[in-house]
Amino acid sequence: MESTEALRLSEVLDPDIGAPAASRTTGGASPAMMRRLAGASMVGTTLEWYDFTVYNTMAALIFNKLFFPSFSPLAGVILAFSTYAVGYVSRPLGGVFFGHLGDKLGRRVVLVVTLIVMGLTTFLMGVLPTFDAVGIASPLLLVSLRFIQGVALGGEWAGSVLLSVEHGRQDRRGLNASWTQVGPSMGTLLATALITLVTMTLSDQDFVAWGWRIPFLVSAILVGFGLWVRIGVDETPMFKQIESAHKQAKAPVGEVLTKHLRSLIIAGGARVGSDVLFALVVVFTMTYVTQVLNLPRPVALTAVLIGAAFNVVCVPLFGRLSDSIGRRPVYAIGAVAGAVWAYVFFGLLDTANPYLIVLAVVAGLIFHAAMYGPQGAFVTEQFSTRVRYSGSSLAYTFAGVVGGGFAPLIIVTLYHAYSSTLAVSLYVMGALCVTGIALWAAKETAGRPLQD
Repeated sequence: MESTEALRLSEVLDPDIGAPAASRTTGGASPAMMRRLAGASMVGTTLEWYDFTVYNTMAALIFNKLFFPSFSPLAGVILAFSTYAVGYVSRPLGGVFFGHLGDKLGRRVVLVVTLIVMGLTTFLMGVLPTFDAVGIASPLLLVSLRFIQGVALGGEWAGSVLLSVEHGRQDRRGLNASWTQVGPSMGTLLATALITLVTMTLSDQDFVAWGWRIPFLVSAILVGFGLWVRIGVDETPMFKQIESAHKQAKAPVGEVLTKHLRSLIIAGGARVGSDVLFALVVVFTMTYVTQVLNLPRPVALTAVLIGAAFNVVCVPLFGRLSDSIGRRPVYAIGAVAGAVWAYVFFGLLDTANPYLIVLAVVAGLIFHAAMYGPQGAFVTEQFSTRVRYSGSSLAYTFAGVVGGGFAPLIIVTLYHAYSSTLAVSLYVMGALCVTGIALWAAKETAGRPLQD
């Protein structure tokens, strides 16, 4: 007989447990398998955002010296963020390619391939020679790895969400999908903790010489764990149904563009604001605190670390709340609060008070969680099963280019051009307005059956 604590955990990961038989929908997996599904859903985005955080932290701190030493410090940071944007530009290619495979061959096989490619490219970044060693070949290699990694990432997110959404109880899709959404903050938390440990342990000279490589190399552990988890996961019941009936779309991407274009625009637009807010709170904080306020690195790292911990807790809570009151209300609250916070944020940072800096980051990531918690379910619910992988991938990747990919570059460039945070705040507010418009145009999907 399971202990009370174990039973409660099982009920969170698989709400079908303990529910009356009449209330159960899709999902008859055992508690152990549902825990594995949650891990399988989370590990890919954890690795993705682990790399996101490591790369952007290094771009804000030292990549301008390692890969772009002939430019001014701030110009070097802009170039480093431009290199990161390459990984987002290539994502739609991955969304098209892996989305097609995911709707034709299944979710599981694609997720194993994307994880291997993601992990390999992240590891190789940790062994890249710097500009001093090989000259211009160094940033070119960095760009190439970012491009390849972006292709893999383009097919990762949708499959991760669909593992839990298509396996689990359908009136808990918000909670089930939120496990994938926990990955970004979990990756941020792990990466920030490791970078903080490395920077506190090593001297500045050792950190620049070789210490920056450690977080990239450690990613191999996440990949190994992720492969073990995903190989043991079965294909989703919903895909099995259309596969057995031979109802897979012949050209999933084409079907999305011709029959689900409105859903694609809504799903993509809803995602833009949360990415830009995250870039402000997590990425630009590093640059602003260390290079504008000239405060020690641990101040910014600690703030992001604490904020990410709050985000990890809040994402599933908001996902579960969206099952009760709807995706749109929860999402909209986060968007409105985030828009206001985009202005308040810099007022707190400019005090140079470490406690207020922590408050600024924590509150920003809580408002981000209000959007991110219901986002996985909201996006995937816009599409039918036969094109859900392709539709969700396209929405996620194209919005990622507009939002996450160029947001760090745009934010730094705006600040550099205007020497004012007002322009940055207005940019973030504008992105969140795009999200608000998408939510206004959308229909409520919580509590409704997934489209067949």
